[in-house]
Amino acid sequence: MKMDQKVALVTGSATGVGKACALSFARLGYAVGVNYSRSEAEAKETAKEIESLGVPCLLLRCNVGKETEVRKMIEEITTKFGGLDVLVNNAAMTYFVDHQNLDGLTDQVWDDIFQVNLKGTFYCIRAALPWLKERKGNVVNISSVAGLQGHGSSIPYAASKAAVNCMTQSLARSLAPNVRVNAVAPGPILTRWLEGREEMVQKSLAHTPLQRAAYPEDIAEVVIFLATQASLMTGQVVVIDGGRTM
Repeated sequence: MKMDQKVALVTGSATGVGKACALSFARLGYAVGVNYSRSEAEAKETAKEIESLGVPCLLLRCNVGKETEVRKMIEEITTKFGGLDVLVNNAAMTYFVDHQNLDGLTDQVWDDIFQVNLKGTFYCIRAALPWLKERKGNVVNISSVAGLQGHGSSIPYAASKAAVNCMTQSLARSLAPNVRVNAVAPGPILTRWLEGREEMVQKSLAHTPLQRAAYPEDIAEVVIFLATQASLMTGQVVVIDGGRTM
C-alpha cells in the first residue's frame, strides 16, 4: 500500500449500492474496506473484484447495530491501512409492512430498524471520527426519499431515514470545519431488496418524470461526487429519484 493512498470504508458493501460505491472508490485508487454482516460469499466476490483493480481491500464482518463490533471494525481498518478518509454509511435493513397495518408495527420491528439504520450510522461515525478529523475526511450517509415523504417499505423505515437526514445536518454542524457530512436520498433502486416487488416499483415510476428506477451505479456516482469533489458541501441531502419528489 502506498503511503499517500486514501482509504474508504463502505458499510453493507457486499451487494447493491454498497458494492457499487466500493468499486467506484477502488477505481479511483482508494484502499477499500468491504463491510458485511451475513452476505459472506458476496462480500468475498466484491473484495476479489476490488483487488483485481490493483488496490488493497479488507473484508470486515460487522453488524453496525452493535457498537462493540463497529469499534472493532474501525480499529481493524485503521490499523491495516493507517487511517480513514471516507466513511459511507450504506448498511440498512427493513421490514415490508403495509402502512395501514399499524398492528404489524411491533416494538421489535421499530427497534430492529432504528438500531441498524439510525444508531448503526451514528456508531460508525462516532467510532471513525478521530481518523476522519486527522485527514479532514468526510461522511456520506445513504438515506432514502422515504425519509422525505413518509412512503416506502414501512412506516418505521421511513421514520428511520427521516432521522438519518436530520442527524446528517446535526453532525455537519457539530463536526465542521474538520469533517463534512452529507447524505443521498435515492428513490427505488433495482437491487435484491425489491426482487418480487416489481409492482411497487412500477407504481412509483408512474409519478417519476425520468420514468426509470435507479441502478446502484447511479447512486454511487453521486456518493463519489460528494466524497471527492464537493469540498464546500456539508449538511446536504441530495435526492436521486428521477424527479419524483420535485
